[in-house]
Amino acid sequence: MSSVIRTNATLAVANPWALVPPLGNLEAYISAANRLPMLTLEEEQLFARQFKNDNDLEAAGKLVLSHLRLVVSVSRQYLGYGLPHSDLIQEGNIGLMKAVKRFDPDQGVRLVSYALHWIKAEIHEYILKNWRMVKMATTKSQRKLFFNLRSMKQRFKSEDAAADGDTHRETLSPTQVQTMALELNVKPEEVLEMETRLSGGDVLLDPMASDDGEDTFGPIAYLTDNSHEPLAMIEAHRRDVLASDGIASALDCLDPRSRRIVEERWLKVNDDNSGGMTLHDLADEYGVSAERIRQIEVAAMKKMRAALADFA
Repeated sequence: MSSVIRTNATLAVANPWALVPPLGNLEAYISAANRLPMLTLEEEQLFARQFKNDNDLEAAGKLVLSHLRLVVSVSRQYLGYGLPHSDLIQEGNIGLMKAVKRFDPDQGVRLVSYALHWIKAEIHEYILKNWRMVKMATTKSQRKLFFNLRSMKQRFKSEDAAADGDTHRETLSPTQVQTMALELNVKPEEVLEMETRLSGGDVLLDPMASDDGEDTFGPIAYLTDNSHEPLAMIEAHRRDVLASDGIASALDCLDPRSRRIVEERWLKVNDDNSGGMTLHDLADEYGVSAERIRQIEVAAMKKMRAALADFA
């Protein structure tokens, strides 16, 4: 076993690119990335030309590996958005690989300078897509405002502390809003809106169980659109059919007097939103008592319910 360890150590010294074993946590990855050798200008030019001219993937890999520490450093600048550091590094590595693919060694610029833009761009895109479910910024000016608002607020806070010792102000003053809008080329209203979005807390849609084991009320309860739920749609269609064809079929099974009593009592609506005839009005018309009209109505409704059940 000791001879195997010595052999692996010898290989690692001979080949510094073999210093990245399978890693189990972020700290081990960062430590391994920082141990990888940095390239000289001549090595960088050589590897870049090998990849560009001969599609040498091993050379491209060395360009990527030698700049992993850069991605780690850049990703630390975006930890304030509450996203996992490992995800930020992963997205930054994607940007680094895109930079290596497009890097031209004849442009007279180092890869570190060229890759910085691609790394930040990929991390920015990831943050905008994943920081909140609702998109925070869509235009170029809004993106610039999104990524500069926090740092500018810190700058204003430091200036206030130096001027009057106030380190507790959280909101932007009208003057600060105007200053920020001019520097970032946006409207003052956009500054205030973005400040509101960034300062607002996230809300869980699904309710969480309380300490006593009971479910609490969550926004999902009133945000859900139940009208397009399949069972609700079937039930709504069934009600519509019963209210139209079903009622018509049930009325057809009644004698003329019973049908007219039901229509006058339940289905007729006048222009003033009042109902049809009363029991006494119908009693006077048919020359019977109001109680008799009520009995006819009850029998007719019972017959209609049976007809509707058969129809359904």
